[in-house]
Amino acid sequence: MTEFDSILLTSFGGPEAPEDVEPFLRNVANGRDIPAERLEEVQAQYGLFGGVSPINQQNRDLIAALEKKLRSRDIELPIYFGNRNWEPYISDALHNLYDDGKRRVLALVTSAFGSYSGCRQYQEDLDLGVKNLGADDLFIDKVRPFWNHPGFFEAMVQRLKSSFSGIDSSTLQETRLAFTAHSVPVAWMETNPYQWQLTEFASRLVDAVAPDMQWDLVFQSRSGPPSVPWLEPDIVDHLDSLTLQGVKSVIITPIGFVSDHMEVMFDLDTEAMDHALALGMKVTRTPTVGVHPDFVSGLCQLIEEKLTGQTPLVVFGEPWVCQPGCCSVAKRPASR
Repeated sequence: MTEFDSILLTSFGGPEAPEDVEPFLRNVANGRDIPAERLEEVQAQYGLFGGVSPINQQNRDLIAALEKKLRSRDIELPIYFGNRNWEPYISDALHNLYDDGKRRVLALVTSAFGSYSGCRQYQEDLDLGVKNLGADDLFIDKVRPFWNHPGFFEAMVQRLKSSFSGIDSSTLQETRLAFTAHSVPVAWMETNPYQWQLTEFASRLVDAVAPDMQWDLVFQSRSGPPSVPWLEPDIVDHLDSLTLQGVKSVIITPIGFVSDHMEVMFDLDTEAMDHALALGMKVTRTPTVGVHPDFVSGLCQLIEEKLTGQTPLVVFGEPWVCQPGCCSVAKRPASR
C-alpha cells in the first residue's frame, strides 16, 4: 500500500481555439509516420467545429465529478490535469504539483484498453516528465487499465440500452451492432492485448444487453501510411458491407473511447453517419460513458484500490497487471 498525496488525470489533449489546431497536430505527428495529406484532412475536420475539440472540457467535467465523488468517500486528494499533446501538458502538471509539494502521485489515464498509445506511452511520458523535472523524490504510480472493471462495463451497458429506446421492436430485431475503437497498427498485436480485450468486452456487453443480436468489432480514425497494415475493417467500409448483406439498421457503439470527443464527433457522427444515410441505412450512435455515475464510481473504486489496498474488482476475467514487455512497440529511428 502506498501513501498518495495527489492524483494526476492524463489524457490525449486537443485544441481549444482555431490557432491551436496546426501546432496540436504537429505534436500528435511528432515521431510518427503520418502522411501530410492526412494531417491536412484532420485540420479541415477541426475547422468544421470551429477549431475546438471538446476533449479538454470533457476531462474537466470528469475531474469535477471525480472530486465530488471522492469527497463523498472522505478522500480529499487534489486532482491535477495533464495532456500528452496539448495544454495543459503532462510536464506542466508535474511541475505544478511538484511546486505544490506533492511527491507521491497516482496517475489516472483516460484509456480503458491495453495498447501502446493507450497505456505504455503514457507511462513513458510520465517517466520523461519526471526525468526532465530532475525530481528524484517524485514517485508516480498508475491506475490499471479498467477495460473489465464493473464501473466502466455497467456504464456501457446502460448507454447501449439507451440506444434501443428510439428503435421500434420490429426494426430492432433486424438491427446490427457495430462496436468501434481507434485503429492501431496490426504489428502492435504481438505485444498489445488491445484487440482481444475489445473483442471480449464487446462479447460480454452483447451477452448482458442483447444476446440474440449480431455484432461486429470495427475500427476508425486510422492515421498511418497506407503501406502499414492497421486493424480493419474501417467503420465506413463496414457500412458498405452491411448494405450488401441487406442490413437496414445499425447501432454504432464506440467502446474504445470514454468521451464524445472529436474522433467520435467527426468519424462517427459526421462521416459514418452521412455515409450510412446515403446508403439508406438507419443509424443510432451510442453515447460514450462520459460522466455516467457508474463510470465515475468505478474510477473512484480504482483510486481507492490503490489508496487502501481494496480487493481489485472485475466483472469478468482477471484484474489487469501490466508486465514489463506488454504494450511495447518497435521504435522508429529518430528523424534528423
